[in-house]
Amino acid sequence: MSDVQLTAVRAAHQFDEAALANYLSSAIADFAGPLTVRQFEGGQSNPTFQLITPGRRYVMRKQPPGELLPSAHQVDREYRVMAALANTPVPVPRMYCLCEDPSVIGTKFYVMEMVEGRLFTETRLPSLSPAERRAIYLELARVLAELHKVDPIAVGLESFGRPGNYYERQVSRWSKQYVASRTEDLADMDTLIAWLPEHLPEQGAPVIVHGDYRLGNVLIHPTEPRIVAVLDWELSTLGDGLADLGYLCQDWHGDSYNDAGLAGADLDALGIPTEAEFIAHYCQHAHRPAIDNWKFYLVYNMFRSAAIIQGVYKRGLDGNASSEKALEYKDAARLKSAQAVKLLQQGS
Repeated sequence: MSDVQLTAVRAAHQFDEAALANYLSSAIADFAGPLTVRQFEGGQSNPTFQLITPGRRYVMRKQPPGELLPSAHQVDREYRVMAALANTPVPVPRMYCLCEDPSVIGTKFYVMEMVEGRLFTETRLPSLSPAERRAIYLELARVLAELHKVDPIAVGLESFGRPGNYYERQVSRWSKQYVASRTEDLADMDTLIAWLPEHLPEQGAPVIVHGDYRLGNVLIHPTEPRIVAVLDWELSTLGDGLADLGYLCQDWHGDSYNDAGLAGADLDALGIPTEAEFIAHYCQHAHRPAIDNWKFYLVYNMFRSAAIIQGVYKRGLDGNASSEKALEYKDAARLKSAQAVKLLQQGS
């Protein structure tokens, strides 16, 4: 288990805490100071803070300082989707307020409930028993299926995505984001940018896509293998749910940025389902048939992940990343894109 690390607000992310307290006293019905602010170590994209008052703890997510890439750091989208999911089977924190006026603390931000739970960031869950590991992974598949079963129209999110082919939009977006944050030439990224538009799958009815659904973005109940909150919705939109599934299933195909991943692990001894078992459990709960052309969804996600982490590294170089760990990702895009091209070369 990874203990949630809290620090003093880092110099690059300091803001007027008195102005924040004054705003919250009018925006949240029962808010009462004094206010103490601490910063979470995570949240590479949008800095995340714990707001402590005598009566309650809250969590605030804000945009990072500095010049932002187009369409990135959309905390308003995070707020909107979690507010919409409040009365669905998808566990999300309660939303308190969204402030889109940058004059308050310098950037847009929102405040939500502080949910108590366990945060695990190591995919092999070394501190748990095999039975607990299996239960948590199957719970990951089940909750993802529940998300994709939510009717966007029924929860007011029918305009949350753009019309047209989801993958065409995403490949174009992340190709542009990668080029905007490129720090060196990577031949494998160029290969993927050329290959993906030529192999786009047909798209069914759009569903709510999380965009960064993984073990490290859910909170597990303090004592039960049950998800109590799905977090970090910045990349959410309407699209194809198999994008979320392929993103999570990368863990079975190689190392992640700072974790061993599940490739090469003795899954039976660990109690962790195989990729095929995980996919089957998702399909069962999503009420969908077996998946064709599975390799596309993996390759697409490896490319997308490489583009995202390149952006994090570039912000680290520019000095406005939300964590100093950003600079550790120098070779992450190279490794992830190489992984994707290797998968392509293996054939179907």
